[in-house]
Amino acid sequence: MTNKPLKILFLAAEAVPFAKVGGLADVAGSLPRAIKALGHDVRLMMPRYGTIRSNQFPMEKIGNPFFISVGPEKERVHLIRSTMGGKSAQVPVYLIWNDLYFSSRDRVYGFEDDAQRFAVFGQAALAALQLLDWKPDVIHTNDWHTGIVPTWLKTEGQKDPFYRDVATLFTIHNLAYQGITGRLILIFAQMEYVTHLSVEQPGTVNWMAQGIAHADLINTVSPRYAQEVLTPEMGMGLASLLEKRKDRLFGVVNGIDYEQWNPATDQDIPHRFDAVGLDRRIGNKTALQQQARLPVRPEVPLVGMVTRLDQVKGMDLMEPVLEWLLEREAQFILLGTGAPQYHEMFKRVQARFPNRMRAFLKFDEVLARRIYAGADMFLMPSGVEPCGLGQMIAMRYGCVPVVRATGGLADTVSDNTTKRGRGTGFTFTDYTPEACQEALERALETYNKKPSWRSIQQRGMATDFSWSVSAEEYIKLYRQAIKVHGT
Repeated sequence: MTNKPLKILFLAAEAVPFAKVGGLADVAGSLPRAIKALGHDVRLMMPRYGTIRSNQFPMEKIGNPFFISVGPEKERVHLIRSTMGGKSAQVPVYLIWNDLYFSSRDRVYGFEDDAQRFAVFGQAALAALQLLDWKPDVIHTNDWHTGIVPTWLKTEGQKDPFYRDVATLFTIHNLAYQGITGRLILIFAQMEYVTHLSVEQPGTVNWMAQGIAHADLINTVSPRYAQEVLTPEMGMGLASLLEKRKDRLFGVVNGIDYEQWNPATDQDIPHRFDAVGLDRRIGNKTALQQQARLPVRPEVPLVGMVTRLDQVKGMDLMEPVLEWLLEREAQFILLGTGAPQYHEMFKRVQARFPNRMRAFLKFDEVLARRIYAGADMFLMPSGVEPCGLGQMIAMRYGCVPVVRATGGLADTVSDNTTKRGRGTGFTFTDYTPEACQEALERALETYNKKPSWRSIQQRGMATDFSWSVSAEEYIKLYRQAIKVHGT
């Protein structure tokens, strides 16, 4: 029966609300709930870090501690049960508790023994299935931290009937982080049958590459990015391996949580609104201009950015773009932190245009929401963007995106110039300040044509970026992974 409910184990190093560093946590905290709502038995498993406290979340120990064979001695592991999501789509969450590698650590990543830590996580997750007496049809692994799991299942796991027919999907959220470590990790993890891959440097193990090589199916977080990673420029040294497996490589755009991101109910914005009541949105622009200490001018286009200050986000284009923009009748507000040279750059430009620009060099979730709800345009000039969430949130809030057509930005924003009457934003292709300026010029011109601008806003707000759409696509991938498993 092809439509029977599936049993899915979702493995991730981070997940909202338990631990968050980047976008992976948002996916791991939302996608399982959307899959559960479709009627499947999905369970999330992640490490229990020291920052995850029992007074924050319901926690219950399951059974007795168990031991896994890693390192010079066996490691003792506790399995903790918690939950996430509401009553209609409550997902069981299992936390891997090990004092040495996780519970004594105050953050998710950035330790010298990260390779060992996530080897422990992977081996413990596999062993925990026997303790639970629950066998998934498919294990959904995410990024290099879980690359050990499809690798073990295709090598060591074939000797055990319990694991032999468990299929795997490996999702690449960001190919730049690959978990490269020395070959001694295989002795630590007691995995003697793992062969060296041609894309691995001599004497190393690349867990991203191993996950790609051994999973039944691979996907990226947008269809365009799935094509881009096959090129030498975007493949981060793994393009040849991905090319070999491109018949197993797919792209699924991430979603956003429509309950969390809803301008009609958002308590953090001064004026709530929907697509029918867009006139109420102007109050948010006024409040944002006041908070940024900019002149309150409702007629002036206000461009916003909420971003990490990193070269891959297009920050090296921004100085000439901003000087061009702010010499016109426009305002600009930035929220973000990152590389010191970009902090200095934004301060320098702000000093030149103090009445037209404000840079908030910090993390502030409430202010982020107010930028989405109050800015007229949302700028994302990314050099690389596997998916991107900002452009989808912006459209949900009636903020028109101006983006570089790469990765998930190309898949989610349709250009209003080339698709007149159907566009949801403005895009540019070349990674140059001039191309970005040209897209902004088109946006500024259209902004002055109020009926056209209102139509673009409403089309963006009507586009369905909910997780339910993405969840259906993942169910198709799970069924395909089960079908091709062992071939």
